[in-house]
Amino acid sequence: MKVLVLGSGVIGTAVAYYLSKAGHEVEVVDRQSGPALETSYANAGEVSPGYSAPWAGPGVPLKAIKWMLMQHSPLVIWPMLDPAMWRWGAMMLANCTARAYALNKSRMVPIAEYSRDCLKQLRAETGIRYDDRAQGTLQLFRTQKQLDGIGGDVAVLRQYGVPFEVLDRAGFCAVEPALKLTQEKFVGALRLPGDETGDCFKFSQRLAEIAAGLGVRFRWNTRIESLQVGGGAITGVFTDAGLLQADRVVLALGSYSPLLLKPVGLHIPVYPVKGYSITVPITDPAGAPESTIMDETHKVAVTRLGERIRIGGTAELAGYSLNLREARRGTLEHVVTDLFPRGGDVARAEFWCGLRPMTPDGTPIVGRAPQRNLWLNTGHGTLGWTLACGSGKVVADLIAGDRPEADFAALAG
Repeated sequence: MKVLVLGSGVIGTAVAYYLSKAGHEVEVVDRQSGPALETSYANAGEVSPGYSAPWAGPGVPLKAIKWMLMQHSPLVIWPMLDPAMWRWGAMMLANCTARAYALNKSRMVPIAEYSRDCLKQLRAETGIRYDDRAQGTLQLFRTQKQLDGIGGDVAVLRQYGVPFEVLDRAGFCAVEPALKLTQEKFVGALRLPGDETGDCFKFSQRLAEIAAGLGVRFRWNTRIESLQVGGGAITGVFTDAGLLQADRVVLALGSYSPLLLKPVGLHIPVYPVKGYSITVPITDPAGAPESTIMDETHKVAVTRLGERIRIGGTAELAGYSLNLREARRGTLEHVVTDLFPRGGDVARAEFWCGLRPMTPDGTPIVGRAPQRNLWLNTGHGTLGWTLACGSGKVVADLIAGDRPEADFAALAG
């Protein structure tokens, strides 16, 4: 059958690849000139099933107030007269309970583990390379209170058989030798050895080339305007290049998904949360990270990508604004120089921001929409890179009428 995929970030590109492997005629539509030029372009680089957790959790409202008072704050909220933002915020607050956090994390971790396995299989089948490393993630704690508070996360990791290590200073310096220079700033760490890293942009670009070789057509520089609905189905997609039609439609537009769905009466709880990154060249390989380090205090990840260091994080609620704010750059520079003072040259940093499509409970929306030929693959938040292959494979399986290898039923809406 013919399938139209709307969006060519890492999510849309992955689902197009799996659909083409299943033998479908696939066409991808995107307003950009190539794949992964928006939110997938310069994310933190983590493929981190073990670190998959909702932002909403017990104590987060109080923490949010403290965060916003910090000099290098991980959270910034720009008050706006936007009902969607306030509704989303209220729904997130409702998920800030121990019960909701445990439930949502238990839904996220097994799916993320499945997605990482799909990525491994894809890598073995295609030989795709993207500055990838499989050396784990290290979550660093600056206070004993932070370290003592990981019990709930550890319980979920144990429940699903996810390998982990709780490390003291000697332990985290053994896996990240460059931290020996700054080890006194941290009391301990949680290491997730099964996690990976890699350049999401490079992956998406090369996967698009592979998909094109399988027959996928990419329609670039094409603006998607609206959906045509009739008889309980999507009968076409209006674009600035005309009406496009297909047997099935997959919506993978990230933060822009709700804007396209609202006119057809479908409301999904996805809202943009802006994230920032800087990418700096490595000046001293021995002083740079080996894999990914997460600074728990600032909620910033520092990742080695080949000969570069990617520093990504912060959460900014500012609607669909893509303004680059220098204060956020200052936070990212502070973290990388605080952890790895000899690692990279921040004066040569590339500064970037993107809109993460967040749901209030942290779980993505993957599955069939009320319109019988429309499928949703959106709302992955900070985990788009982590969940891309798994959610793409599941959507392809569902469209083919096959039983997915992973249970995504709880994510259908």
